[in-house]
Amino acid sequence: MRSTFAAVAFLLTVPALAAQTLDPVEEALVRQVDEHQAQAVAFLERIVNINSGTMNARGVREVGRAFDAEFSALGFETRWVSLPEEMGRAGHFFAERAGNSGKRLLLIGHLDTVFESDSPFQQWVRRGSTAEGPGTEDMKGGDVVVLYALKALYAVGALDDTRIIVAFTGDEEDTGDPLEVTRRSLIEAAQRSDVALGFESGVETMNTATIARRGFTGWRLDVTGVRGHSSLIFNDRHGSGAIFEAARILNAFHEELAGEEYLTFGAGVMLGGTDVEFDPELSRGAAFGKTNVIPQDVVVAGDLRTLTIEQRDRAKERMQEIVSRHLPQTDATIEFRDSYPPMAPTDGNKALFDQLDQVSMDLGYGPMETVDPGRRGAADVSFVAPYLDGLDGLGLLGDGGHTTEEMVFLESLPIMTKRAAVWIYRLTRSE
Repeated sequence: MRSTFAAVAFLLTVPALAAQTLDPVEEALVRQVDEHQAQAVAFLERIVNINSGTMNARGVREVGRAFDAEFSALGFETRWVSLPEEMGRAGHFFAERAGNSGKRLLLIGHLDTVFESDSPFQQWVRRGSTAEGPGTEDMKGGDVVVLYALKALYAVGALDDTRIIVAFTGDEEDTGDPLEVTRRSLIEAAQRSDVALGFESGVETMNTATIARRGFTGWRLDVTGVRGHSSLIFNDRHGSGAIFEAARILNAFHEELAGEEYLTFGAGVMLGGTDVEFDPELSRGAAFGKTNVIPQDVVVAGDLRTLTIEQRDRAKERMQEIVSRHLPQTDATIEFRDSYPPMAPTDGNKALFDQLDQVSMDLGYGPMETVDPGRRGAADVSFVAPYLDGLDGLGLLGDGGHTTEEMVFLESLPIMTKRAAVWIYRLTRSE
């Protein structure tokens, strides 16, 4: 059910304060954003209605083409970064202006959603000041903030000579393997930039930003036992069976790892029985078993989220040790796949936050607050964190992300777009 708290928070987010120190160009940016809000909402509706589940390569590319036309019209050089066919991923959209002055900015979004073409959740539905639909919050709304902030800058002549790279990835929700290939273009862009701004959705209010995000590691547990008649379970020959062994391991994870600050882990899918089939790409499968047969196989897949590399490695060692304590006549192995690295809080990130806070105050939107890293999962900004300072959570305010109740507050669109436009303007005027 949609959070009542989020709706209340939205209404209380923007104080009735007068703008403080906007220069004439910044005032013009604000007017441009206001004048084009209906257009921005219509564009968001258009791209939300294009299914772009990560594995729907055609749909992801179609959303990319929609942005390509828009950024090309703003004088950006655009390109599509293809990935090897065996990855099963669409690729990434990049747009760049190669000027000579100001901070070099990397603006990060993603085109894909968690809702594949067979999902029942497919269409935009407007309900007054809110809109429901796949990707409205995560994160087509944030992509539209980027586009319409840059449109405003273009309209007032403030994009001239700027150095900006827009990177909208096509597989943020389920990255392809190997990561050194699928994130190579993003990392290369970071190495040519000074500041990274991520436009994933905001948290709780429109006056928050993210200076740190936890990393994401996937894990897969494979358990085997000795198949036999269920009346023989627990004897010396047949042992405890695969399902009891899997249950022991998961319970030990919960008992021995839960509670550490910024460490979370989950078991997202579990299949067990006499025969198991599991497709890791689609996170789905099938299991067959009978109540009078000792189960032979179990597969469990889950995630591990940590704030630092050290915390991640320590948790992996503890999980591996738990797995090694086998029940009689069972075996189990666990494999880890490091996906998104942590984005640890840094002094540079905090300095960027202070700048954004000043922009918010100057616009009359009040002070900003940082988001507890425990409230945030992984995002593409984490891949570039080792190379430059950055912030995230600059997209729209919504609720229900990754569920069929995903929605956004449309009143957040002009506010977030103005804040982005003015801040980009200031960053591209500073060295």
